[in-house]
Amino acid sequence: MQATLRRTLAAAVGTGVGILAYASLWERGAFTLRTYQVPVLAPGAVPLRLLHVSDVHMLARQQRKQAWIRDLARLVPDLVVSTGDHLAGPDGVDAVLAAYEPLLSRPGAFVLGSNDYYAPVAKNPLKYFDPKHRRVAGAELPWREMVETFTAAGWADLTNDRATLTVDGRRVELRGVDDPHLKRDRYEQVAGPPASDADLAVGVVHAPEPAVLQRFADDGDQLLLAGHTHGGQLRLPGVGALVTNCGLDPAQCRGLSRFASSWLHVSAGLGTSPWAPVRFACRPEASLLTLVAVDAVPDPLSGPMPVR
Repeated sequence: MQATLRRTLAAAVGTGVGILAYASLWERGAFTLRTYQVPVLAPGAVPLRLLHVSDVHMLARQQRKQAWIRDLARLVPDLVVSTGDHLAGPDGVDAVLAAYEPLLSRPGAFVLGSNDYYAPVAKNPLKYFDPKHRRVAGAELPWREMVETFTAAGWADLTNDRATLTVDGRRVELRGVDDPHLKRDRYEQVAGPPASDADLAVGVVHAPEPAVLQRFADDGDQLLLAGHTHGGQLRLPGVGALVTNCGLDPAQCRGLSRFASSWLHVSAGLGTSPWAPVRFACRPEASLLTLVAVDAVPDPLSGPMPVR
């Protein structure tokens, strides 16, 4: 009996060690490109290709991640949108700028997340199961240089602001808010319907808090983009995410879904906190959204998602 118990415990420990090694040494570096078709354009419109990047959480030593992001330029997207948490420490700014440099020649827009403003700190991971949990701020990070470089390249800073970009000859209106997770969002500064001649209206936020998403949708934005959730970061096969670190339904914390009258895409992101460098059943990702006419494809949610 004791021998059987010892073997069972040894097997359980071995399985746990194996899962941890897989999650920390392999999966968190298994960068993946997701692809979706999103029917948001007027009937007969030519498709637009939107690259959504989020939650890079960059450190200078992460050269493989930097190279993978640089290689995304080969996709030649019509528009790039970054939904925050670019940094993981004070040495991350130069690394982020080097990684994004080939993409900065494309039309682009961005918002910031909590980890752009403040460095992550060690915490009890069980706190994420507390719905009232809020981020504990670490040291302030040098985010201003990053923002200056992005805007100098022509990217729109959507931090509680609106912008209009000409993308492949189309008028794309974007609005964004600062990170609701830090209670820095000021939606009243961007409220109101898009212009009547806009070909597309996009709402952008780091943390996809439902109250903010609802205001984007109510104002007529057809597409909503967010990050922050890491897709749950640790997912159970057949179950999905256990936590989202925000008020969003766990079923919507990764990929494409409907939110009110809008399409919502939440990126699981490309990085992790240095204090929790693991992913399980949730590979790091960027997404290429092909925006198509509303009558061009069947409902993307009616069958298997076109994801690779």
